[in-house]
Amino acid sequence: MAEEAEDYQKQEEGFVRKSSTLISIQDGSDDLKNFFTWVFLDQSNIWRTGLSWSIFSLLAIGVPLLSHFVFQCNSCDHNHRRPFDSIVQLSLSFVSVLSFISLSSFTRKYGLRRFLFLDKLYGVSDIVQKGYAHQLHISMKLLCSFVLPCFVADCMYKIWWFTSGRNQIPYFLNAFLSNTVACFLLLASWLYRTSIFFLVCVLFRLICYLQILRLEDFAQFFHKESDVGLILLEHLTVRRNLRIISHRFRVFILLTLILVTASQFASLLVTTETGSEVNIFNAGELALTSMTLVAGLFICLRSAAKITHRAQAITCLATKWHACSTINSFDDVDNETASSQSQSQTISPRVNYIDGHWGSDNDEGDEDDIDNTDMTPIFTHTISYQKRQALVTYFENNKAGITVFGFMLDRTSLHTIFAIEMSLTLWLLNKTIGIS
Repeated sequence: MAEEAEDYQKQEEGFVRKSSTLISIQDGSDDLKNFFTWVFLDQSNIWRTGLSWSIFSLLAIGVPLLSHFVFQCNSCDHNHRRPFDSIVQLSLSFVSVLSFISLSSFTRKYGLRRFLFLDKLYGVSDIVQKGYAHQLHISMKLLCSFVLPCFVADCMYKIWWFTSGRNQIPYFLNAFLSNTVACFLLLASWLYRTSIFFLVCVLFRLICYLQILRLEDFAQFFHKESDVGLILLEHLTVRRNLRIISHRFRVFILLTLILVTASQFASLLVTTETGSEVNIFNAGELALTSMTLVAGLFICLRSAAKITHRAQAITCLATKWHACSTINSFDDVDNETASSQSQSQTISPRVNYIDGHWGSDNDEGDEDDIDNTDMTPIFTHTISYQKRQALVTYFENNKAGITVFGFMLDRTSLHTIFAIEMSLTLWLLNKTIGIS
């Protein structure tokens, strides 16, 4: 009776912990819903959809277009002219249009819970649920850490531009009132466009982090007695989730890469052309826009490369697990004869030596949580050689990761993208200022 009561108490405690984790996940989801409402991205009914598209049309298209023609200020002094404003407005507006259409499509087609894979959390371990709940809560902090510094810098620039150039800047009726309203609208447009762009990037990072947690939890199958069928089923689930993520975000990632690259090369071309006058006053906003776009692209590419690296590390872990099991299997076979006992004593200490030697050096570098140098536990009696070999062959021929129209986003791909971007940059500099 005492043992039954103890088991019942443990089950009840586990149920309470899981319930509290699910409540925490629900709270994080509610925070994201509230943010969607505050930035007018909630399209749950026809009225909110109309309001969302109206605010988007005003702040992402109308205000930038109007400000570019009204505040061109060609007659102003050199510090208050805006020779690079067209690149700034087009870059931010294009990425905001792409982000808004992507978010609208995601929420309308899948809903927020399904889009964030919250409906897939009921069958996973407590570690994955707690990790994802933590990431849900810090996602808003991460979003603010990218948006607020850019917004504060733009506030300082806009306030300086309107206050110091109030006698040169065009106005309507009253100069103070006109400049105040214009400054407020321009700041609201900047905040809105950068917020929805960073929001998509942060959501992509959040979804990728859930799959990283599942991969780390999946790696524990190789450290305990498991069935090959369960390992294969779990890997198929993770691989399917990665394929879904790739399908949903492939257009956004590809177009973002193209838009950011085009924006950077256009900025480089106009700032290095002959006769171009560049200083912090007339090119400060251009530099701030470039940093904003590159930061968002960096979040997406880093998250994709990180999860792809973790997914491909499973193959290394499975190969090591198979090798350790195969080496250990000779001990049981050769122990039947007396002559093989010496060979067994030779092999086993060698394995233990390697395990202990590598374990003492783990603090010398940052190893991957999945693909590390630790030996794996041996469960040869429960998993045959043929099953292990079939599983390893499956992993080798079915690599998982984030893809963009079949192009795997791993570290090698990022190096290739960087090399192409650097080559184009040097070519453009050679055409403009003669650097080769």
